Amino acid sequence: MSAEELLAQDFGTIEAVIREQAKELKDKPALVDARRVISYAELDALMDRIATALQRDGVGKADVAAICASSSVEYGAAFFGILRASATVAPLAPSSTPESLIVQLNDSGAKVFFLDAQLAEHMAGVMDQVKAKRVSLDGSAAGQPFEDWLAPVGAKPQLHEVDPDQGFNIIYSSGTTGAPKGIVQPHRMRWGQIRRGVYPGDSVTMISTPLYSNTTLVSFLPTISNGGTAVLMPKFDVHQFLTLSQKHRATHAMLVPVQYRRLMDHPEFDSFDLSSYRMKFSTSAPFSAALKRQVLDRWPGGLVEYYGMTEGGGSCGLQCHEFPDKLHTVGRPLPGHDIRLIDEDGKEVAQGEIGEVVGRSGAMMVGYHNQPGKTSEAEWWSPEGLRYIRTGDVGRFDEDGFLTLMDRKKDMVISGGFNIYPSDLEAELAKHPDVVESAVVGVPSEKWGETPVAFVALKPGAKISAEELKAWLNERVGKTQRLADLKLVPTLPRSHIGKILKRELRDEYKGVAIA
Repeated sequence: MSAEELLAQDFGTIEAVIREQAKELKDKPALVDARRVISYAELDALMDRIATALQRDGVGKADVAAICASSSVEYGAAFFGILRASATVAPLAPSSTPESLIVQLNDSGAKVFFLDAQLAEHMAGVMDQVKAKRVSLDGSAAGQPFEDWLAPVGAKPQLHEVDPDQGFNIIYSSGTTGAPKGIVQPHRMRWGQIRRGVYPGDSVTMISTPLYSNTTLVSFLPTISNGGTAVLMPKFDVHQFLTLSQKHRATHAMLVPVQYRRLMDHPEFDSFDLSSYRMKFSTSAPFSAALKRQVLDRWPGGLVEYYGMTEGGGSCGLQCHEFPDKLHTVGRPLPGHDIRLIDEDGKEVAQGEIGEVVGRSGAMMVGYHNQPGKTSEAEWWSPEGLRYIRTGDVGRFDEDGFLTLMDRKKDMVISGGFNIYPSDLEAELAKHPDVVESAVVGVPSEKWGETPVAFVALKPGAKISAEELKAWLNERVGKTQRLADLKLVPTLPRSHIGKILKRELRDEYKGVAIA
């Protein structure tokens, strides 16, 4: 059966598709990094050696192997090799604290741990607590060198039938709101994502976000399953991204909004030949309408914004190039995705009203690993008895069915009984010519319970003071929306995929009572 025929089936596995792609494409580049290029035939053979070695070391069907390293050809091959062993991948974030990584390794039950020298140095103080067998992807002393650990050339693993609900991967939340939760995404969910046909067989996709992020995987996996080429960057750098895009004649890229902003701000952006691009994508963080417009105006090819969660549920898509008058929205529900809005009592709100976003589709997590209570909290059941995933986001559908996000539910400020949406204030601040970006959070107030405070990063050379900017904004918003304080900061704290960490900003106000 050909790869195309496999992808046409209701269910299959990506490792099986790669095996067929290797027969058909052979010498075509599959993975590219700064050191080497690996073809589909080479990738398939390496996956066999990895899977055989994993099974030799006791990794059986549905067992877990973890990876925590910079993106590389070896990382990509290990990811797919784990799947060929019929095991589950746990890609962990090197940016996590050493203590958090130990928690994640123990929680996942990983039997083999792929890492590199940089990660080993980061975890030096806790490495003796790692129970899994360590394999160093870069050949360093972090573990058994990858080449020495591999099964012999020509080795073939034992293949197992995979249940659609078996774990494909476990992605751990950042832990910015508490202990990290392991989000178990099943094979069924990933199969649905790689069959969308967004990345054709001749695509050359820039992979500039980390491979432990769901943002990256929804771009990386379909590129490879459909026979494209993935260009891996271990770390995002604006000039290098543009150089590699031009060199490899890149056709696709998935970037988070802060990367788009940095690219648009690069003084040499317009001097690079990006005419090969057909489509760019974005997800994971708020993407301003003004920045979308810049990308559309200056970067060839279309632009699509996706809104959704790592946990799955319902997702929206906005084809920015087709709906330039809807850039303030995150688009409409994708085909087969049912998105509803509910109130505090769990009842659906009327058309045009604001509510919490819940969603249902074929792409839904099984649950949080070893945390049934947290899984239950993340679910909403419709009157018809259907399971939905709660997003924690607050939004509103317009008359055309496009969803506008107001804020995270937990970020909404309730001041004197009035609901204040930080996104409204941030959008107004963005209109000031000196403002690069801002974040508004709610802080304790003796008089109002909560009150809004803004943190603002200014453009280089801007002269406006915090008090002047605060007064400028407060003249333009409603009385109940006025800022109690405004602080100028060099940059806003962000997660590894560009989300602003509002909790860190709130922490600056702990113990400070505002009248």
